[in-house]
Amino acid sequence: MPLKWSDVTPKPLSLNRRQLIAGAATLLASPALARIEAAPSKYSTDAEPNSLEDISTYNNFYEFGTGKGDPAAYAGGLTVDPWSVVIDGLVDKPGTYDLADVVKGQPLEERIYRFRCVEAWSMVVPWIGFQLSGLLERVGVQPGATFVAFETLLRPEEMPGQASPFIDWPYREGLRLDEAMHPLTILATGLYGEEMPKQNGAPIRLVVPWKYGFKSIKSIVRISLVDKMPLTTWNMLQPQEYGFYSNVNPKVDHPRWSQASERPLGGGLFAGRQDTLMFNGYEAEVASMYAGQDLAVDY
Repeated sequence: MPLKWSDVTPKPLSLNRRQLIAGAATLLASPALARIEAAPSKYSTDAEPNSLEDISTYNNFYEFGTGKGDPAAYAGGLTVDPWSVVIDGLVDKPGTYDLADVVKGQPLEERIYRFRCVEAWSMVVPWIGFQLSGLLERVGVQPGATFVAFETLLRPEEMPGQASPFIDWPYREGLRLDEAMHPLTILATGLYGEEMPKQNGAPIRLVVPWKYGFKSIKSIVRISLVDKMPLTTWNMLQPQEYGFYSNVNPKVDHPRWSQASERPLGGGLFAGRQDTLMFNGYEAEVASMYAGQDLAVDY
């Protein structure tokens, strides 16, 4: 049976998943409360978000197919309630936790983030989520932990793309511990004030805005604290193209195309390209984590 945070905290503090999601949506829908509970944080961009249609119909989610429209077309059959997340490895409180208990007590915020795909397109997304650091602090990170590993759901009967042998399923990703603890790094449970669309990684996904989009793993079912750099899906598949760090760096080209510019989605047929910003525009916040690293080697 999944553990509950009420096993280690008073029962009255527990809330179920639907109450949490509904409460967040209500706060966002109410102008008076939204100014308090959902005002863009200091980490939000002031750029105009893309439309919900842009965000929910143009996706990479290979569990549902390789086409950009495949996730929207085929993710509807995914069961996202009930949902649990295994938290294990070098933590003080390992276990299998119901999603409501993962989210419980975490301050939900609206974070308007730039999103940059390695395929050189970009968008701006109004995520609803909470800092990953808060969850890691609750489970108790042990001193030997240096990385955080993540896994996506493996359910081929609902995720038709998992029939493909191209990827060694389940999808895996990872962060260095300081990256995971950075306040920009969030676990998102919604966008535009609503529950996360299934094609966007429902019910819970990672968002790391200074890295290419494939680092922001979707539909998470396992979070592991480990002492060695974990295997990650795209690095295993094509290590010459996809490094572990995968920071947005316009000076390091993908072997098959330039990363110096990008195509913002939603600008119409004749929208021009724009220069790619170092760390996707978050250089001031995150560059210090990579002092002394050669980011052309640690790409």
